[in-house]
Amino acid sequence: MSSSEVHYERRGAAAVLTIDRPERRNAVDAATATALREGLKEFEGDEGARVLVLTGSGEAFCAGADLKALDLDVDDPGGPLGFTRLTPSKPAIAAIDGWCLAGGLELALWCDLRVATPRSVFGCFERRWGVPLVDGGTQRLPRVVGMGRALEMILSGRPVGAEEAERIGLVNELADPDRHLDRALGLAERIGAFPQETMLSDRRAALEGAGLPLAEGLELERRAGREVLEVAARGAARFAGGEGRGGSGV
Repeated sequence: MSSSEVHYERRGAAAVLTIDRPERRNAVDAATATALREGLKEFEGDEGARVLVLTGSGEAFCAGADLKALDLDVDDPGGPLGFTRLTPSKPAIAAIDGWCLAGGLELALWCDLRVATPRSVFGCFERRWGVPLVDGGTQRLPRVVGMGRALEMILSGRPVGAEEAERIGLVNELADPDRHLDRALGLAERIGAFPQETMLSDRRAALEGAGLPLAEGLELERRAGREVLEVAARGAARFAGGEGRGGSGV
């Protein structure tokens, strides 16, 4: 899959999906949203791709919806920006450099993990123009940083620098300048090297259990764990045989 707006590339265990509209700070119009959804579809069907890395070209990750085009469908079941109302079956990492604003922030929040450079800037800048958050931001931001900080960002629309973003948990890791993609790919290789069945089961339990009462979440965890007990038994046998002692392999 490739288009003039979005490129899909396999890099080891990762599939790299790049928004390529640097002249618009990678703002998303209808064609770009369609290309992003097609990229997710290709990733889901690619058995060798264990992690999706989402990034942008030029000096921005994504500046959100293209307000000059205004051709996105707010009622699209996949989400106006392509896939923000869908949940990938495998992990996703946002590799962020520069502006990560409005819908771009919502795309980053759609990912499981976020790696950013020190010059990255985050914010709900759509607040300034009276544009609502409709790509998951009101739901995912509180889950990532907590309700208090999320409401402060949503209501104020202020810019949040990379260091503050890391401090509040919005960013998982700050990478060296221009090394965000390399670091994300390194994380993808590490994640991709683990036994996938149990890792994906734990991920699903964490995502689906968010917001459930504790008892229901624990029951969900139990059911998900039972489904992968055979894989767990094989892993335990390897450890008992001496593999991984002293933390090796982690």
